[in-house]
Amino acid sequence: MTPDETAAQAQAEVVELPAASRATDIALNELELVYAFIYARVGNRADAEDLTQQVALKAIPRLRQNAAASSIRGYLFATARSVLGGFWSTRLGLSEAELREDLLLAPPTDPPSEEGTETVQRILAELSDNYRRVLELRFLHGYSLKEVAKEMNSTVGAIKVMQLRALRAAAKVRPE
Repeated sequence: MTPDETAAQAQAEVVELPAASRATDIALNELELVYAFIYARVGNRADAEDLTQQVALKAIPRLRQNAAASSIRGYLFATARSVLGGFWSTRLGLSEAELREDLLLAPPTDPPSEEGTETVQRILAELSDNYRRVLELRFLHGYSLKEVAKEMNSTVGAIKVMQLRALRAAAKVRPE
C-alpha cells in the first residue's frame, strides 16, 4: 500500500462523533461539583476521581434530553449518593441498610424529663408485646436491626416491618 492509499484509508476510518446533547453538557459542567461532594465524603483524591467517573458512566447515558438543569443536577447527586453507598458498603463490609441506621446524631446530654418518660411508658404499655419489645430494643437500648433480629429470633426484614408498624401504632396512641 502506498502512503497516499494509507492516508486515504485513515481518513475514511475517521468517525465523527455526534455533538454532545444539552443534557450531557449540563451534566459535564456539574461533575466538578459532584467531585467536590464525593471528595468531602471520602477524603481521598484517587477514590473521589474513580467514584465521580462511576457517577458519570451511570448517570449520563440515562439523562432525559429535555430535562431541566436542576433535574439533571439532582439526578447526578442522587447517583453520587448511591455510588458512595456502594463504596462504603464494600469498604466496611456492611449492607447499605446497615450504613444508614448508624447515622445517628449525638445523644442529648440532658436527662429526659419525667413527663416525657411517663408519656413514653404509657404509649409502650398500650402496644402489643412484639411492638413494645422492638421499640424498646431499637430506641431505648440502641440495638441495631441485626441485634434486634437476633434477640427476637427473626430476620432483619421482618424487624424493619415490625418497627414501622410499631411506630405507626404508637403514633395512634393518645397519651392522656
